[in-house]
Amino acid sequence: MKKIALFLAVALVAISCKNKEEYTISGSIDGMKSGTVYLEKLSENGMSTIAVDTVKVLDGKFEIKGKALEPSIHFIQIDKLEGKVLFILENGDIDITVDKDSVFKSKMGGTYSNDEFYTFNEQLAKLQKKSQGKIVKFQQENMAKMTEAQKNNDTIVMNSLRNEIKALRSESTGFMNSYPKTHPKSFISILLLENMLNNPDIKITDVEKTFNSLEESLKKSTAGKKVTETIASLKKQEAALKTPSPASASGVAPNFEGKSPDGKTISLKESMGKVTIIDFWASWCNPCRQENPSVVAMYNELHSKGLNIIGVSLDENLDKWKKAIDDDKITWNQVSNLKGWKDPIAVQYNITQIPATIILDANGTIVAKDLRGEELKAKIKELLAK
Repeated sequence: MKKIALFLAVALVAISCKNKEEYTISGSIDGMKSGTVYLEKLSENGMSTIAVDTVKVLDGKFEIKGKALEPSIHFIQIDKLEGKVLFILENGDIDITVDKDSVFKSKMGGTYSNDEFYTFNEQLAKLQKKSQGKIVKFQQENMAKMTEAQKNNDTIVMNSLRNEIKALRSESTGFMNSYPKTHPKSFISILLLENMLNNPDIKITDVEKTFNSLEESLKKSTAGKKVTETIASLKKQEAALKTPSPASASGVAPNFEGKSPDGKTISLKESMGKVTIIDFWASWCNPCRQENPSVVAMYNELHSKGLNIIGVSLDENLDKWKKAIDDDKITWNQVSNLKGWKDPIAVQYNITQIPATIILDANGTIVAKDLRGEELKAKIKELLAK
């Protein structure tokens, strides 16, 4: 009997070890007897998904097996159904219950990360629903005020209203920002920190401190290494911003050419106006992103009077550059060689820090440099009035 008991114990340990080295996704779809299920992952640029496995639905159930090197975001896509089930693929037994009428309400669990993910989503949804009601009410009460401010390009009122809306979302954003501090073993924490680094209002040092408190395996994961690289890049940017600005340039600005986001060649010469701003920036530059709303408002107000802007991005990633342009509602010409600080235009103009602005008159002569906010707007109005 002792030998049998010992054999069973060894067998159980072996099974346990095996389970940790592979995953089994057990899925069910109530009311759907047959169909095709696709296991998908994000493409390298993160802008689309690609299928990595395919199985059939039999009597409303499906099963997918394989091995995962580390936790990562994956999706379940079912033919004939709209939407994808987002979950965390990791070794272990993963249970997914698909809601065919509303795929986004599907449940996932079975492993630590997916149990956490489902709980996180439920809590966040409640907070967002609560704040959304307040936001809708606020927007309805202030619709006329916002419309009037937009009509008059009143950036002070517009920014004030936006800040009030942001405050109404504070409960849900606070929940997301604090989650990594209280869940150092959760893969969701890495994803949230990665997202926080795209927020210009978040301090890099705070993100770094929280990241350093996470479990070592998370920090060494592919997602963790990406966060490490982003933090290093942003810290380098912050250090560059503390470097004293070089002496103000003068004379005629040299012409340059660069590729737009859609691959079109655009030159400084063809972008000139009565007054022109050369705006050096990047999607990863927090101070640049913080400055963009006021520059957009100024451009919308003064473009018809002769103001032109050409942006020169020090990005290296095309998709992130495009997204920042879209998110910040930038409509003026944009160029980049996607070479970061080695961009030939930045080198040509001796740019060692961003944001950096160079203001030109109608003749292309450099008349001012590195102005921001109201000081920049006042200078542009002064030059347009001549």
